[in-house]
Amino acid sequence: MSIRTFFTKQTILGVLLFSSISAWAQPRLELMSVIEAATENDPWLGQSSYKQNALMEEAVAEGALPDPRVTIGAANLPLDTFDTRQEPMTQGTIGFTQRIPRGDSRRLASAKKEEMAGVQPYLRQNRRAQVTETATHLWLDLWKSQESIRLIEENRGLFEQLADVAEAGYTSATMGSRQQDVIRASLELTRLEDRLTDLHTQLASSREALGEWIGSSQAQFLVTENIPPRLLEDVSSGWSETTVESVIRHPSIRATDQLIDVQAIDVDLAREAYKPEWSVFAQYGYRDKAPNGQDRADLFSIGIGFDLPIFTGNRQDRRLSASSARLEAERTDRVLRIRSLQAKARAALARIERLDDRIDLYQQTLLPQMEEQASAALTAYNNDDGDFAEAVRARISELNAQVELIQMMAERAKTLASFRYLTTDASNISSSSMTHYQD
Repeated sequence: MSIRTFFTKQTILGVLLFSSISAWAQPRLELMSVIEAATENDPWLGQSSYKQNALMEEAVAEGALPDPRVTIGAANLPLDTFDTRQEPMTQGTIGFTQRIPRGDSRRLASAKKEEMAGVQPYLRQNRRAQVTETATHLWLDLWKSQESIRLIEENRGLFEQLADVAEAGYTSATMGSRQQDVIRASLELTRLEDRLTDLHTQLASSREALGEWIGSSQAQFLVTENIPPRLLEDVSSGWSETTVESVIRHPSIRATDQLIDVQAIDVDLAREAYKPEWSVFAQYGYRDKAPNGQDRADLFSIGIGFDLPIFTGNRQDRRLSASSARLEAERTDRVLRIRSLQAKARAALARIERLDDRIDLYQQTLLPQMEEQASAALTAYNNDDGDFAEAVRARISELNAQVELIQMMAERAKTLASFRYLTTDASNISSSSMTHYQD
């Protein structure tokens, strides 16, 4: 039997697939279901909602007046007898004091909490986009290991039969096989087994990492055999020529915009510190009858109080300067975030373009050439006109190229997922979940 016959019979693949059908014929996870499960199982989103609710409650509290203060006491008691009727000015008092915060500080403090609450919807959208990116990367890592294993398993039988034929030819001395051919075939099989072991390790690691996000206890789940078409779409190369407006709608930038509004309110609050804080008080004084039984009129007092913010050099001025500096720092952080997003998006776009070129080269030129080379090397060896090692190398190179193509496709899809995160648009957040501070 010729070696070429072993490599050209397609029925061999059917036998190999049938032997492993129980391992692969099980429900497979689609990418969208993985993303949905990862999002639903993310506790951070719930935590953010709680923070937003807490800040909205605090906004109401900040806008309320401080609690009034009530005082009860005795005034003008004579120290010699402590007799409440001895002196005309002795009285029992009850007073009421209401503090009125400086200027418009109550509204500003309430608006600040509302703006802080308004950050959370953008942070949640950014988190969902990050979860989508992370889950997609983990799914693709699992897909890459899974498909590499499947490809090698499909080709392992061919190398096993090649080894059998080389050994049979060496034993019978009818095909010109040498002992080194048998050893070479056995060595390549061992390397193939080692590669499978490494891939199975990567597969198990990817399953555990993905299972942590989707809350799955199934240690042997698989993913679908094909990458979703939306991760294979072309990306417009014109994006790299766009201006800053292409990323200012990213949720992380919109969250930073909200924080800038928070700092702007802090500046206004610092300015309010130059205004006096007022208080209103009222007091009622009850007087007992005189020793001779004569009634005494009760007393009532009313007044206002305020502080004098006149020594502002080391207090109000410093706080206003600090608030202004924080505002500028937040604006600078926005600029840096925009630059970072643009740079990362352009780098991802460039990587996608280069991977597209390589994938096209592999599919259109390199793999067909390698297949022709492997067939020619096998034919030459079958006709006693070629080297066994060269025939094996040709097949190994073809298999390596096929595995590398799988890795490139996974890397291209992962890069596109990252690019989509970097260009996420937060303009579709419901306005009912947002607040806006009016100057």
